[in-house]
Amino acid sequence: MNIKKAIEFSGINPAKEEISEIRKAAEEVSEKLKEAVKKEKIDADIFIGGSFAKGTLVKKEKHDIDIYVRFGQEYENLSEHLEKIIKCAFGNGKGIKKIHGSRDYFSFEWNKRIYFEFIPVLRIRHPRESRNVTDLSYFHVNYVRRKLRNKKIAEEVRIAKSFMRAQEVYGAESYIRGFSGYAAECLIIYYKSFERMIKELCKVKSRIIIDPEKKYHKKEDVLFSMNESKLGGPIVLVDPTWKERNVLAALDYNTFSKFQKAAGEFLKKPTLSFFEPRKKDIKMLTEFSEKKGAELVHARLHTEKQAGDIAGTKLKKFSGFISREMKTFFSVIKEEFSYDGRQDADLFIVAKSKGRITKIGPPSGMAEAAKNFRKKNRNTYEKNGFLHVDITIDFTARDFLSRWMKKNLKKTGEMGIKEIKLL
Repeated sequence: MNIKKAIEFSGINPAKEEISEIRKAAEEVSEKLKEAVKKEKIDADIFIGGSFAKGTLVKKEKHDIDIYVRFGQEYENLSEHLEKIIKCAFGNGKGIKKIHGSRDYFSFEWNKRIYFEFIPVLRIRHPRESRNVTDLSYFHVNYVRRKLRNKKIAEEVRIAKSFMRAQEVYGAESYIRGFSGYAAECLIIYYKSFERMIKELCKVKSRIIIDPEKKYHKKEDVLFSMNESKLGGPIVLVDPTWKERNVLAALDYNTFSKFQKAAGEFLKKPTLSFFEPRKKDIKMLTEFSEKKGAELVHARLHTEKQAGDIAGTKLKKFSGFISREMKTFFSVIKEEFSYDGRQDADLFIVAKSKGRITKIGPPSGMAEAAKNFRKKNRNTYEKNGFLHVDITIDFTARDFLSRWMKKNLKKTGEMGIKEIKLL
């Protein structure tokens, strides 16, 4: 199958009936919010944002629709005022949840197919007046809508988003550190097509600077004008609406490498599977581990932290910690992390025993420390002024993790993990 055919049959566009249902729901919810704003005598206006407003919505089982409430600049705690508006519009309705972030926002489950996110932002005339990155959303929506009047380009955006989501590189959250929806839109606006975008990004070795609206005379000037902390990733994408912001500041090299690998494989052999989210295939992982003469360990992690970025980040960080602990005794050949978007994640580690390792202790001249080391370890010996002991690894990766869990219950709790199950 060639690239054109793969794209044509990728099935990424929501049905007309689906779009109609979302539009009707969004208009109904917006009207309720507008009425509440008048009733509460709050200086605010409502606008629909996100992929739906931009015309880049990708077919999914459940759609999240962003509705922004723009407050006048005299307001300070925007989240408190938004909560007042929501309660006026919907009461203390079931399905309304407060989500904590740099600025608290709310989610509202409309039905099994649609949920809304109500996001408070400041009404500003210029991006430099923003107090929070979400304040730029109004400018982002208008920019993308203006640029995507060409329906073919909008289609290319949906293709790019579908590909990124399936490859698990979509999202700027801390546990993903990938491409945001706005970043995907800006990249396609710049490259004009999904195929050209992946071809060009596959060529990137260290870092690339992309300035879609030529906000700088020379690309090198970007490095002197932007905050240095926002320039550490593989792509510096100058925000077309605010030149001091890197749209892809969240993207890290690991996620970008994952994207490049998938894009390279797609260019060699385009198939629909690249656009389809993949569930972790335990059978395939088992076969892979057997082929490598290794062991597959599957752990399910649970946290009681807030679902989303907070829970996902905690679970991801803890997964990395477990992997590093195992590397003392095992070679980690493959590691896969799968977060369900709520409070649970699956960690799959393919590990191979190192067979035998040497543990280095304290200098032999440190009498007390040397005595304790000898007490804890049998058959110690001295080498280059330090005590050593050779350890034969006669336990499995699963045994190691099981013992580690029992020994480190306090540490596990401190890292925000409530429960670990070995499956």
